[in-house]
Amino acid sequence: MPAYLITHPRDQKRDDLLIEDPALTLRFEAGWAILSDDHGACLAIPSGQGASIQRVDVQEPAPQEE
Repeated sequence: MPAYLITHPRDQKRDDLLIEDPALTLRFEAGWAILSDDHGACLAIPSGQGASIQRVDVQEPAPQEE
C-alpha cells in the first residue's frame, strides 16, 4: 500500500505528516503538489513552501506460519 511522507524545512517548525490512504493520488500542477481522491483534492502544498514529499511503500507483514 503506498503512503506519502511530507516533511517540512526545520525552520518552519511544522510536524511531518504520513498519509496512508490507498485511494489518494499525487499530481503536480501549476506549482502545487496535490493529493486527491475520487471526490477531488484533499491536500494541496505550494512548491514555494519547501516541503518534501516522498512516496513510501508500506508492505503488509507476511502471515505467520503455525
